Amino acid sequence: MRRRVPLANLSPRQQLRAGRLPRRTGQLLVGLVLYGVSMAMMIRSTRGLGPWDVFHAGLATHVPLTFGQVTIIVGALVLLLWVPLRQWPGLGTVANVVVIGLAADAGLALIAPPHALWARVLLLASGIVLNGVAGGLYIGSQLGPGPRDGLMTGLARRTGLSIRLVRTTIEVVVLLIGWLLGGSVGLGTVLYAVSIGPLVQFFLPRLTVDLGTDPIDDELEPAPVAAAAPVAPLPAPCLGD
Repeated sequence: MRRRVPLANLSPRQQLRAGRLPRRTGQLLVGLVLYGVSMAMMIRSTRGLGPWDVFHAGLATHVPLTFGQVTIIVGALVLLLWVPLRQWPGLGTVANVVVIGLAADAGLALIAPPHALWARVLLLASGIVLNGVAGGLYIGSQLGPGPRDGLMTGLARRTGLSIRLVRTTIEVVVLLIGWLLGGSVGLGTVLYAVSIGPLVQFFLPRLTVDLGTDPIDDELEPAPVAAAAPVAPLPAPCLGD
């Protein structure tokens, strides 16, 4: 039977000292690039997006910026909200802000929207599955959660509310705002909401890098952010990132 590799609860310094850093950094970057490409696939399907991408796409229609540039700016602003929550970003958190947006723009430049309905649905489904794989890759690198996931877990920790409630509330709000701004809501929004949690839950244990039984010094302080939080089952539309 395959041994289940746990996600470690690591501070930013511990993440860098935990070992297998070249392997983990490479996996992180591959995961983030694939995540951006999966977002581009869902956009080109024109069948609807996840909540955060509805917000990014809606906002992009009102500013002279690309979808990827908007994603980067929103990610950086969300990361600033970590300050009052007393959360510390890891290497993966900072890379998440930049790489996903660049990869999304590259994917949009390379992927043309299909004409046939069946091809659009296939592109949508493939994008959602790839998104789940990519999430498993970058979370499994154990180099820190994405800025949006960290915001949700930080708010839950500071308020005492459940992650499910905080996550649902935030994503319903960004979905509504994105829809009012003109973001694409449709079949893809529903499919993403019901499938991304189970997909990440399936791929993450298989893609998490094993750090060993005692990868860090005992004298280091415990991490303020629980790395396993991003893979909690999603009760409502969600992006992930």
